[in-house]
Order: sequence, then C-alpha cells, then structure tokens
Amino acid sequence: MTRALLDSNIDLASFIDHALLNPTATPEQVEYWCDEALKYHFPTVCVYPAYVGLASNFLHGKPVKVCTVIGFPSGATTPMVKLYEAQEAVENGATELDVVINLGALKSGRTNEVYREIAEICQETGQLVKAILEMSLLTQEEKQLAAEICMDAGVAYLKTSTGFHGGATVADVKLLKEITKGNVGIKASGGIRTPGQALDLIVAGATRLGTSRGPDILRQREKFEPPLSQSDEY
Repeated sequence: MTRALLDSNIDLASFIDHALLNPTATPEQVEYWCDEALKYHFPTVCVYPAYVGLASNFLHGKPVKVCTVIGFPSGATTPMVKLYEAQEAVENGATELDVVINLGALKSGRTNEVYREIAEICQETGQLVKAILEMSLLTQEEKQLAAEICMDAGVAYLKTSTGFHGGATVADVKLLKEITKGNVGIKASGGIRTPGQALDLIVAGATRLGTSRGPDILRQREKFEPPLSQSDEY
C-alpha cells in the first residue's frame, strides 16, 4: 500500500482533541471552539477546568466530549489538589482528564508517589485519564519508567507533552507504542500544525492528537492533498 493511499484512508478529524489552552481564552472563544468541534466531528474539546461547565452545557446531548487538564502545566501541585481539581471537573461535566504527572517525584526516585497520585485520580473519578509525561524533559529510562507506572495506575492514555516544553515527536510516539503494546492509547500533543506532522504521528502509533489547529490542519489537507493516481488505488 502506498503512502498516498495510506494517508487518504486516515480520518484525521477522528483523532483530534480540539484544544483551547490559552490562558487568555474567553467564554466566547470556548463556545466557538465547541462549535468547531461539532462542525469538524472532533472527539473532544479540551479546555481549562474553569471552562468545563460552560463547554459541558454548550455540548449537552451532542457527540463531542469535554476534556480538561489537571495539574497543568507543571504537574507540581499536591496530590490532594490534583484529586480535588479532577473531581470538580468531573462534577462539572468533564469525561476525559489529561493529568500532568509529578516530574520532580519521578526524577528523584519517588515513584510510589507518582503511582498513588495517578491511581487515586483514576479510581476516584472513574473517568478516562490521560497521563501527561512531558517526554522532552525525561531521559530514555525515565520515559519507560513513567509510562510503566502510569499504565499500572490505570490510565487509558499516555500523552507526550503539555506543549510548554517542546512538542510531540515521532520517536517518542514510537517508543510509547513499543512500551504500551496496544494496551493503552497514545496521545501526541504539542507543535502539531500540518497534515504531514499529524499523519506521521498517527502512522507512528498515536491514537489521539492534541492541537489547537485542527480545523486549519483539515483545511490544509483538503487543499493540498493530490488526487490518487490509478496505481495508488491498488
């Protein structure tokens, strides 16, 4: 199968968490993002906890889910604060939680703390949890360790980045695919601006993409994707 045919068979919209994580976002922008998510058939809209209620009300009865971020972007808040933030978000309508792990605890060998914090959020909320590993700040050994801890804790996805310290790379997605062996999803996030980047990450193993540029990516693809030649169809 040629790359052109492979790319043409990928429904990019179905992978995109439509993110609005600009700290200056307004209620009007949140509603606009929700409307775009509906228009383009994205699985979720991802907003800050302060806007979960607004997004949930706007999307009530609609197919788009509300995702939010917990302990974002540093991961350095206390376990009790993260748990409360997660529980409140769920009460307000969030069904997906992107939780930044405690990177300092991981790097200092306090792996039990990392595990307990994530496991408690998974257990107490009962919602889909994506652990943000911030892979650009980790060594290869730390990436493997963080992934294994979070999978043991019960997460549904491993997420590469917040976007504040570099973005997703094909190499990191391939590493996570090797580690996870298909047991959990992989969310690539940060710096995804073009259809080519998005498709490369999906081919590498990403099952979700976090980006604020989803509509633009789809428009770029529609504009520039060449028609398949006859030889590409087989």
